[in-house]
Amino acid sequence: MVLKGSQGAGELAGQGSGGVTAYLSHHSGSESAMAFVTEEQIQQFCEDGFLVLEEFFTTEECDAMREQIDKIIAKMDVPPHCRTEFSTDEEEQLQAQGSADYFLTSGDKIRFFFEKGVFDEKGDFLVPKEKSINKIGHALHAYDPIFKQITHSSKVQELGRKLGLEKPVVVQSMYIFKQPGIGGEVRPHQDATFLYTEPLAKVLGLWIALENATQENSCLWFIPGSHTNGITRRMVRAPPGTLPCTHFIGSEQTYQDSQFIPVPIHKGGLILIHGEVVHKSELNSSEWSRHVYTFHLMEAKDTTWSKENWLQPTPELPFPPLYN
Repeated sequence: MVLKGSQGAGELAGQGSGGVTAYLSHHSGSESAMAFVTEEQIQQFCEDGFLVLEEFFTTEECDAMREQIDKIIAKMDVPPHCRTEFSTDEEEQLQAQGSADYFLTSGDKIRFFFEKGVFDEKGDFLVPKEKSINKIGHALHAYDPIFKQITHSSKVQELGRKLGLEKPVVVQSMYIFKQPGIGGEVRPHQDATFLYTEPLAKVLGLWIALENATQENSCLWFIPGSHTNGITRRMVRAPPGTLPCTHFIGSEQTYQDSQFIPVPIHKGGLILIHGEVVHKSELNSSEWSRHVYTFHLMEAKDTTWSKENWLQPTPELPFPPLYN
């Protein structure tokens, strides 16, 4: 069962025209009502490992994020040697990401990661550059004013308090495009495989749909209750000077398709994702994109962030507190 923050959302179609200026002017105050979460919903999250909160963000807020990302892409000038293709296939992930300094040093930067097959042998784009990007990461929350304001909005802070987070920090953020026709599959995984803490159960993902996410354009799929079994593998940094720069320890679990349930959500909805719940998304073979802004929180109180994680805080960007 998936509980929702509000009922009767309907089809939230239409892009609107809320610009960055309008967003900053009109979304600084009365947000808290939209963050209302019941005890029943929190209990459901504890049981399932995920929770759908429809209409958490407004159409105008979603459009402001999309407009801002368009501006970022328009200014994008990626050197050929930094054109890193993004893949969740384990071998390609280790080779193309883990061994690439561009990826490993992206935790405190805004960088671009591309779909497969969008460059020719010379490193030039085969498709329009706005259609080539898999994701932008991993510090939009720190360096872009729109995404920073969304991440630290009063309703997100209130949600954190409702969930009992005492010292949450933001560890990373991503804008995911799930391009029409080529948006790559994300294989079943647990976020704690990549964002490991001691103890476990200290990482929380917030996944914001910037347009309707359906089975057709590759919504998320979850195994309800799978967050209660721990994790079976981790991606860790290799010793300095070793290639590849990361590797997996432990074994990859095998899952049956029948274990997963689809979790569609309307534009403006938010999915809370426990760090150990198993989830995936399919190849987007439709003609519609599925834009998402997502970020991860860690409860920093009595928690150790593993120094073996690929993502590390830096002197330039320590993990910023969520609360003001």
